[in-house]
Amino acid sequence: MPVREACGGNPAEGVKFHARNGLRSGNQVASSLALAATLGFALSTLVLAQSTEQSSAEKESKPAPAHDISGTWALRAPRGAGFDWYNYALMADEPPMTPWAEEKFKANRPSFGPHPQEDSNDPAYSCLPNGVPRVYAAVQASMQIVQLPTRTIMLFGRGLREIYTEGRGHPKESHPLWMGHSIGRWDGDTFVIDTVDISDINWLDRMGHPHSNRLHLIERFRRVDYDTMTLDLTIDDPIAFTRTWNATQRTFRLRRSPNDRNAEGICEDAFLNEAYGLKPKLPSRK
Repeated sequence: MPVREACGGNPAEGVKFHARNGLRSGNQVASSLALAATLGFALSTLVLAQSTEQSSAEKESKPAPAHDISGTWALRAPRGAGFDWYNYALMADEPPMTPWAEEKFKANRPSFGPHPQEDSNDPAYSCLPNGVPRVYAAVQASMQIVQLPTRTIMLFGRGLREIYTEGRGHPKESHPLWMGHSIGRWDGDTFVIDTVDISDINWLDRMGHPHSNRLHLIERFRRVDYDTMTLDLTIDDPIAFTRTWNATQRTFRLRRSPNDRNAEGICEDAFLNEAYGLKPKLPSRK
């Protein structure tokens, strides 16, 4: 319809018509732009949120590198009631000890466990090195692993352990060592360590369970994803235990910082140097 007819032929009314309709059109455009902007912002926020969630999911699901357990790892101990034993034993139940082991266990006086003793005879308090598998029986257990072409190095504080991976076997003659003699191989995605000749001076754990020089330890390390690794322990000692048994599985978390490394853990500093502020963890000093 012509503007003049819509306005009854009055030019003044035509001006008002244009003003009214121009304002109405401007409001419609502004409203449309505002709606588009709102929808665009909402859409971009949704996309960003989805992208963030996807990035987090990708980070969490980052696959483990093949045949690689290198890095600095810290034990991720379960929390809550009923897990106190994690700090001094390899499993909640008593291992199946022989009479020989029972007698030695009664003679040991640990400062950890359900019945801690003040006058402990724990070999660790003589600054003797901890061996395997005792190094895993603590909530603060950690280790640094370095893989080389023919061997894998494990560092537990000042404790150095070598696992030979070039195909050699165990020596025919027994020469007990604090960390024993270890050979390793890959079984699929699991790094299997076979260890013998572990010195029986040390204890199996911090609770005082003994082992003999016939201890045969199998460790299975499996990197579940980039940041997580599990450890399964199988313990066989015909002198100390009535059967082969498995410890409770341990889970370790990778320390991602490039500056992370295992602490020195010098025993003499803890017991002799008051400047460090460290004391033996005896019951009266807890």
